[in-house]
Amino acid sequence: MNPPEEGRDLFEVLGPGLVTGAADDDPSGVGTYSQVGAQFGYGLAWTMFFGFPLLASIQAICARIGATTGMGIAQNLRRHYPVAVLRIVVLLLLVANVINLGADLGAMAAALGLLIPGPLLLYTALFGLASVLLEVFVSYTRYARVLKWATLSLFAYVGVVFVADVPLAEAARGTLVPSFTFDREHAMALVAIFGTTISPYLFFWQAGQEVEEQHRRHVKPLMVSPRKAGRELARIRTDTLVGMGFSHIVALFIVIATAATLHANGVREIESAAQAAEALRPIAGNLAFALFAIGIIGTGMLAVPILAGSAAYAVSETFGWTEGLDRKPREAKAFYGVIALATLGGVALNFLAIDPMKALYWAAVVNGLLAPPLMVVTMLIARNPKVMGKLTISRRLAFGGWLSTAVMWIVAGVFLLS
Repeated sequence: MNPPEEGRDLFEVLGPGLVTGAADDDPSGVGTYSQVGAQFGYGLAWTMFFGFPLLASIQAICARIGATTGMGIAQNLRRHYPVAVLRIVVLLLLVANVINLGADLGAMAAALGLLIPGPLLLYTALFGLASVLLEVFVSYTRYARVLKWATLSLFAYVGVVFVADVPLAEAARGTLVPSFTFDREHAMALVAIFGTTISPYLFFWQAGQEVEEQHRRHVKPLMVSPRKAGRELARIRTDTLVGMGFSHIVALFIVIATAATLHANGVREIESAAQAAEALRPIAGNLAFALFAIGIIGTGMLAVPILAGSAAYAVSETFGWTEGLDRKPREAKAFYGVIALATLGGVALNFLAIDPMKALYWAAVVNGLLAPPLMVVTMLIARNPKVMGKLTISRRLAFGGWLSTAVMWIVAGVFLLS
């Protein structure tokens, strides 16, 4: 593969894909992976390897749509498909994101409360406020760097595995040799894993960030300047593969860590990421507990602005508002207003005393129902010459995208039947 861009080191090349992949391991995702490890041990660890090419394919397609057209997913929907389809998609995305924001902010507050006892609602509000202020008032160039460095917080989960006593042969067998029992518990766990991993907000965010990168670097969309396509598509491929690979490796480490500690000691039920951290303390020691709790906070600070930002991209593109994190607040008032309102909605859910597990359940329902049809439309966009010009996706990438779409339709069906 040719170098993505001359004179740029790997960390500079990595951007939208790395950040999107890391945000996939948000606190609600950590809770899901922790439950899988606690309930089934290493038995479902193989799903991390199976899910990697599926997520990488659909995210690479979303990134290419943004880079090729210079527009996000919602704006392409608005230009080429019925308005009713767009409005339904954006409404469902907004509902799912606000619920997810509430669950993630609550998990971050609970994790901080484990480290520094204090009022959880205050912690929740402060995390929400900090996220909005950073997203609104920090320039995009600096903010992109902040997000990239924030991905390092996920290494806390890698550290937990090294602290815990992991039986390597058993962990390797569970990771490399697929096994599955056809019962309701395993079916629901499989649905939870894929519903958490392949989420619609990631589609909107990565496409939007590719457009932001073009603005930052003052380059034109690839369909306007196709001579640069080879180099840019190589960068997107590298960025996406590394980002989604990083995401799945961290998820695998979370499953292994909780399998080696909680499952091995008879703990089978985990209701939140914070509970998983607390449960580790008497089994794996204070260091493992602290690393897990810090990881929840770190990945939350990464995921919360992405959840709010993806909602803002979708809503702004729907109504044709000025959008973009590279804009000053006075230039994109509505865009930043959606970010603030979505985050505020997430904070408010915690004040309503809504059961966080029920909130996550309904977020999963909405995401599970929204992802398959949205993936179909995304694939149609990516294969449409009227949208992509001469840069429609290759047959190989299309195969990966359609396979990912088919798996999510099956997951949605299993979810509804269960």
